[in-house]
Amino acid sequence: MNHFIRSTAIAASFLASTAFAFSAASAQQSEDIVADAQQLDTIIAIPGFATDADRPTDAYSTADLGRRIGEVITADLRNNGLFTPRGPDQVRAIQYGEVTAPQFPGWKTINAEVLVQGFVRAASPNEITVGCYLYDVGLGSELSRQGYVVPARDWRRAAHKCSDIIYSRLTGEQPFFDSRIAYIAESGPKNNRRKQLAIMDSDGANHRILTSGGATALTPRFSPNYQSILYLSYVDGNPRIYIYDIGTGRQRLVTQSSNATFAPRWSPDGQTILYSMAVGGNTDVYKISANGGTPVRLTNAPGIDVGGSFSPDGKQIVFESDRSGSQQIYTMNADGSNQKRISFGGGRYATPEWSPRGDLIAFTKIAGNLRIGVMRPGGGSERLLTDSWQDEAPTWAPNGRVIQFFRTAQGSGDASIWQVDVAGANERRLPTPGYGSDPAWGPIRP
Repeated sequence: MNHFIRSTAIAASFLASTAFAFSAASAQQSEDIVADAQQLDTIIAIPGFATDADRPTDAYSTADLGRRIGEVITADLRNNGLFTPRGPDQVRAIQYGEVTAPQFPGWKTINAEVLVQGFVRAASPNEITVGCYLYDVGLGSELSRQGYVVPARDWRRAAHKCSDIIYSRLTGEQPFFDSRIAYIAESGPKNNRRKQLAIMDSDGANHRILTSGGATALTPRFSPNYQSILYLSYVDGNPRIYIYDIGTGRQRLVTQSSNATFAPRWSPDGQTILYSMAVGGNTDVYKISANGGTPVRLTNAPGIDVGGSFSPDGKQIVFESDRSGSQQIYTMNADGSNQKRISFGGGRYATPEWSPRGDLIAFTKIAGNLRIGVMRPGGGSERLLTDSWQDEAPTWAPNGRVIQFFRTAQGSGDASIWQVDVAGANERRLPTPGYGSDPAWGPIRP
């Protein structure tokens, strides 16, 4: 069962602007996105969060939680690549009374431009209150503050929520830290991998396996309301599309077939599912109600058409097709009309995924090796972001600034999950207990 954060505003006022803010108005232009994504080098001091009294909780003591929350926030901001955070192991500890009365002169001596302070209180062992405060050191002023009441074992959510506030306030962008990732956990030998549906936090913590592994699970996607995961499963060799309810653990069959089936994807409103199916030697894109029923075929060209994803407004679909002689990227209206090719570079293109911002389409470029790239929805302005042996299956962060994908190691076939930003920088591997593939980034958690 999911626990949802109860958010309480500690203060309602926010500064109208800050010297550290991005220009959101230019975000639709690919080249401006690259410029925006360069490191700001803003030094942020993040001492461990203070406590009024060190009390035990169902997780850790409040003093221990305060330090751990500071460490998670530091890791969030460092891994994003836009800031230079200095966490609890690099700055002095603060007292409870300092949370709302920062000692700005002292923070200036270490060249901190921004200060994050906070507290952890526990009225009972199973529930904590976390306060998060953001300050401009140079101006000696408060930028924002927010408080959260969470189950003690969900303390990481409060830390990610605080990171989201910091990121949004300093960049003008939507956040993404308090989100989760669905993926396929792989185990066993290379030629007989067990593939199970799994989820984890955006930073790789709180990993959980959802399916038994008795049937192969593939290509998961979070529902728009975050309550369920859509995925493909092979039971007795036959493909089936399931919806897994995260809260109850129950799953519901949407459709099944003896024909090869690929890549189910949600529509933005959660009412329709896009997928591909091979019938009589021809593979086409279909859509079906999330409640099941009769599928509707959207493509009918000779060859292989594989659905990618809906545009954020649900009016268009991006997909891949070899109708021109090689795998290329096409778009069409949601009813299947106006199909047109948008990729014209060398090599082949696969697994297109529309950004939640609507401004870019991510894809896998196949030209010698496999690389992750982006282009505009109308085609053009193609940029490759990675350069490894086999990177594939991009999925977007909720704010459209970071792309996740999986990388297969040459020789061993071992798969791992990675991230890179839209500038092609800040590439990093996410920790998973075993091998991982087919990642799917969910929306911001409610």
